[in-house]
Amino acid sequence: MKKTVISLSLIALSVLPVSADSVKVPQLKYSGPYPVTVPFQVDSVDVNSKGFEISSILDLPFSLDKLDKSTLTIDSILNPGDGAAIHLVGFKIDNPSYLNGKINVKGADCYRLYVDGKRNDSGDVKLTPATHEIVIKCLTTPLKADTISVSIDTDRPENVVLDYSDTRRYSLPDVLHGERIQSASISPSGKYLFTGYYDVAPGGKTTHAYKVTDVSTGKQIASYGEMMNWMPSTDRLYYTQRYGDDTKLFIVDPLTGEHDGAGYTIPDGRFMISPTEDFLISTVVQKGPGEDADVYEIIHPDDRQPGWRNRSSFLKYGLTSNVSVPLTFGYRDANLCDISSDGSKMLFTVKSSRLEKRPTSLTALYLMDLNTMKVDTLVAGDGFMASAALSPDGSKVVLVGSPEAFDGIGKNVKPGQTPSMYDNQMYVMDIATKEIKPLTRDFNPAIENVEWSRHDDKIYFRGENRDCIDLYRVDPVTGKIEDLGSREEVVNSFSIAATSPVMVYYGQGASNSDRLYTVNLKNMKHSLVDDVSSRRLEGIRLGECEAWDYVTSRGDTICARYILPADFDPAKKYPMIVNYYGGCNPTSRNFESRYPHHVYAAQGYVVLVIIPSGASGFGQEFSARHVNTAGEGVAEDIIEGVKQFTAAHPFVNEKKIGCIGASYGGFMTQYLQTVTDIFAAAISHAGISDHTSYWGEGYWGYSYSEVSMANSYPWSETDLYVKQSPLYNADKVHTPILFLHGDGDTNVPVGESIQMYTALKLLGRETAFVAVNGANHQIVDYHQRQKWQDTIFAWFAKHLKDDNSWWEALYPAKSL
Repeated sequence: MKKTVISLSLIALSVLPVSADSVKVPQLKYSGPYPVTVPFQVDSVDVNSKGFEISSILDLPFSLDKLDKSTLTIDSILNPGDGAAIHLVGFKIDNPSYLNGKINVKGADCYRLYVDGKRNDSGDVKLTPATHEIVIKCLTTPLKADTISVSIDTDRPENVVLDYSDTRRYSLPDVLHGERIQSASISPSGKYLFTGYYDVAPGGKTTHAYKVTDVSTGKQIASYGEMMNWMPSTDRLYYTQRYGDDTKLFIVDPLTGEHDGAGYTIPDGRFMISPTEDFLISTVVQKGPGEDADVYEIIHPDDRQPGWRNRSSFLKYGLTSNVSVPLTFGYRDANLCDISSDGSKMLFTVKSSRLEKRPTSLTALYLMDLNTMKVDTLVAGDGFMASAALSPDGSKVVLVGSPEAFDGIGKNVKPGQTPSMYDNQMYVMDIATKEIKPLTRDFNPAIENVEWSRHDDKIYFRGENRDCIDLYRVDPVTGKIEDLGSREEVVNSFSIAATSPVMVYYGQGASNSDRLYTVNLKNMKHSLVDDVSSRRLEGIRLGECEAWDYVTSRGDTICARYILPADFDPAKKYPMIVNYYGGCNPTSRNFESRYPHHVYAAQGYVVLVIIPSGASGFGQEFSARHVNTAGEGVAEDIIEGVKQFTAAHPFVNEKKIGCIGASYGGFMTQYLQTVTDIFAAAISHAGISDHTSYWGEGYWGYSYSEVSMANSYPWSETDLYVKQSPLYNADKVHTPILFLHGDGDTNVPVGESIQMYTALKLLGRETAFVAVNGANHQIVDYHQRQKWQDTIFAWFAKHLKDDNSWWEALYPAKSL
């Protein structure tokens, strides 16, 4: 058999056009021959009266993975040998853009064509941007040798990039599929680690796996089929299951697998187990009064929300006594915050509505003595408090709330500014004196979640630090804050042991997926436990991600970052996609995103992510700029950033820049097009077009406006609600805008896209509107998300690459 080997360090070969619409494949990988036998024919026909055909051997199971790295020159002979044999030949198409074509196989009498592992008898292919594996399984017989050649017919031969490397392009399937960490928690002693994983297979099926490992050795000691949690004080796990009409709680020793009895029948609903482990407090939900299904009354703006009329109260349930004791009663909603370490007290909140004044709801904080039922009011009513937890000795409470909480003792803004309610701060209350002390007023990162350590009496927390989420701890006495030096740019979750200096956390970065770590909190040694990212991204090429800050004309330093294509060539001109939120939070350096920056880059775009004014994580003054601006200032930050970036980076084609944002970012997309023409295409997903209609119709419209439009209302501040709304400036839009919206969106109702789309159609401007059936504010259904993401890719390809083939394949023209 004639074989020619080429260097496999070559990543991509130049295409070789045979004609204007054909590309010849110059080299093929080869593996074989694999001898096969012809079966002994007991009869001349089978049960269906059909004679034996040797080609049927091709349909028997055979691993396509046998194709090795060697190559065979085109027009080479597949030597039949002494008998029948199977040969595998193949190549990869590494197309950066949508490819519509036909694969032609000549010279092989008997073969099967496979594209990405799926049989393709026609040869017709519609390939989304990715690295696609093409394998041809051939069968030869002693009668004659085959001479094989392959070509690809397409009207865009520049999209056929042949790849013989061992790597591949990052693509949407890599975002949708694969293994991720679901949860990670440390046992109370710090000796054992419980980790949950989930794995999404092609087609959307999700499987879960849970395991316990010994922290000191890394050895797995147990595996489970369901999610579990550690008991508060002992190294035992618990889980719940439904048995008929009952809920059963089971407690398991992970070392022996032994269960603590036959399980405990507990009340339905959420619960918290006391640190003493002899009782739990269950949150009991009482269903509110019903209405006629056909004609019904709405008694509150929030009454449209399913379950709003339901209310919660608490029940103490003894795990050994099986006795239930009611703890609270009433029509106002109660929320359990914490149980003291000695099991003697319960910390909880009660919420009351107050629509006539901002804030429109007030939260009271109470401490109940579970032995005497005496209740101490810690906070009579505060509209800016978010959460609370007890100190290990029960003498203090750590509180999380906005800068305006507790009469504004945590405020650190300029005169006349209203702080952002999303820029959470940390406070500590002394229960005896009711004195509250702010801990983070001069600390820029916004507080995400907190945990007060029983081991060292320090408060550990995640902080939103610019476009990262980092780990910190604070001494509640001195107020000293330490950065724990997390090894990931975005920490998704952490857990600390109750009785030893051990922490576990997992997270990811702008260019890596999940990684899991333990930390010795004495010497601050971080140990990598599981690198899921290396498994998920094995063999994938990613482009460089670089931080890029710039100074605006107002003198502000704005945080940004950019991602380059993996095969970046500084001598080329690239189209660019700009992503932002523009609302109350930054666009974090999170690899797993519904707007996957590295997929855009893999399709040949430079990606610029901008964190404009108004985001939390940069200090209170910066985040306060989100309040009562309705895009003003934020838009200028984005526009100046794009202009400065293109001026500093000549590899960007300034005529081919697109932008995309969702929710408040969708509003920013629309608003930007009313004040600038620098974009060649724009995408608004679930964006606000009219602040007034969103204020009144969205489930959280009026309450979110307490954040973004503090103390401003449609009847009092028309400049904000009307003049800053894209709908009332639609005639200024000249950029092609794609509107994407779930038609079941309860946060930003779909009418926000409909009315802006209608306005642009009446104005004769280029626009498109794609609705997602039944989807809410986010697109979570596997199959819907595929087409939704492809829609985004296709719109940008149409306007930034002048290639409308993908868009027309998804949405062919209709004569209506």
